[in-house]
Amino acid sequence: AGGGGGGGGVGMAVRLRLLPLCAVLLLLPLLAAPRRPPRCGPGEGGGVALGAGRSRFMGGFSSNRSLVNGTFAEVKDRMFSHLPSLQLLLLNSNSFTVIRDDAFAGLFHLEYLFIEGNKIETISRNAFRGLRDLTHLDLRGNKFECDCKAKWLFLWLKMTNSTVSDVLCIGPAEYQDKKLNDVTSFDYECTTTDFVVHQILPYQSVSVDTFNSKNDVFVAIAQPSMENCMVLEWDHIEMNFRSYDNITGQSIVGCKAILVGDQVFVVVAQLFGGSHIYKYDESWTKFVKFQDIEESRISKPNDIELFEIDSEMFFVIADSSKAGLSTVYKWNNKGFYSYQSLHEWFRDTDAEFLDIDGKSHLILSSRSQVPIILQWNKASKKFVPHSEIPNMEDVLAVKSFRMQDNLYITLTRFIGDSRVMKWNSKQFVEIQALPSRGAMTLQPFSFKNNYYLALGSDYTFSQIYQWDGEKKIFRLFKEIYVQAPRSFTAVSTDRRDFFFASSFKGNTQIFEHIIIDLSL
Repeated sequence: AGGGGGGGGVGMAVRLRLLPLCAVLLLLPLLAAPRRPPRCGPGEGGGVALGAGRSRFMGGFSSNRSLVNGTFAEVKDRMFSHLPSLQLLLLNSNSFTVIRDDAFAGLFHLEYLFIEGNKIETISRNAFRGLRDLTHLDLRGNKFECDCKAKWLFLWLKMTNSTVSDVLCIGPAEYQDKKLNDVTSFDYECTTTDFVVHQILPYQSVSVDTFNSKNDVFVAIAQPSMENCMVLEWDHIEMNFRSYDNITGQSIVGCKAILVGDQVFVVVAQLFGGSHIYKYDESWTKFVKFQDIEESRISKPNDIELFEIDSEMFFVIADSSKAGLSTVYKWNNKGFYSYQSLHEWFRDTDAEFLDIDGKSHLILSSRSQVPIILQWNKASKKFVPHSEIPNMEDVLAVKSFRMQDNLYITLTRFIGDSRVMKWNSKQFVEIQALPSRGAMTLQPFSFKNNYYLALGSDYTFSQIYQWDGEKKIFRLFKEIYVQAPRSFTAVSTDRRDFFFASSFKGNTQIFEHIIIDLSL
């Protein structure tokens, strides 16, 4: 083997302690003067040593042994497939940096694989595919970036039945010089999310509501310019939302579904011609008018909020006119009747029902005063004034959400910064301000333990923020283009997650929330 092989012979001898006797005898000629190699028993192949020899790799291996100078830059796919009987393969102290997918394909009998002391930068995720008889794998002397690209190796080490030497990490900093096996988990660090356009609805809209009925998912979309309340149904075959029914009206600004037992109602709020309640008629397979809402109370509806207290069904309509009354309606087994007028002359823009410390509350937003909090009185069974959110003038809407058992609200402001606030057992305190000039909606929603805020503005791109659990704030995650957005609504069906972005001046868009595996 020449003088260059003398120093390497001792190292080879040390590594062969655990090898089968036949394989040891086979390698002896590499450490001494050349002689005819012994024959192995039936079914036992020879060994190929790729190490510090002087021969050049040209693919001309014998079926028993070869000594090759490793001057190649990569181990390509099926590089040794013409040697199907190999049981031992040494790739030590070579200069290659890459091991490709299926590099060892065809080596069905390979038991020992040594890849020591190389300059490996990349091992493809399917590099070891097909090594069904592998019992020992030696990766000593190589250090790996234990980032998401190494996730497959981490999982493979957990599942393989082969004995594998320790794999050391050279980075990232928190894992430097640690074993890959000791990395706690790649699940969170190696996944991210995104929102991609799933479907474009060629019409404008101002609000979207979702409801489930008989194991199907529906959405009701208010379209003022088309004077429709369009009801869509999720198509489990086409995997799209398709038209199901259409409720016509005049300047429809809100469509809110109410389910009472097996009955489905839709409150249709209109700027002109009064507001109405429709009921789904099984015999007609469509929504038909069920009840009128008196115009004397509701003249300019701006929001509809559904809620339940003590198993009784209510909804409230926030009226934004000076002459109107924000009114609570209650189901009495025959229809919905006006139950309580909340206040007048305040031009309410939004109503939000929420549970605070086990008690029912309503928060009313108004253009003429700061948001007020009403609390349900169990004795009178009415809402009574409780408190307010100070220093928050001109709030268009308040939305509530829970995260890790904590209660939060968002306050949408067209002028100035919108706010995220947290309940501290006594009051709501600010935790974050979001620049929001021109904002008409700030909607919280969550998918698969990912918490988001969608901020829609008339003056710029809409922005999606994601909750940073370490910093305890929402960070800008993505920008999407929606013309004059008016609402964002989360919808889940068939293990898929979507959110609808309504547009007052453009198409209504449906985005899908997807999980991206960064280890691929």
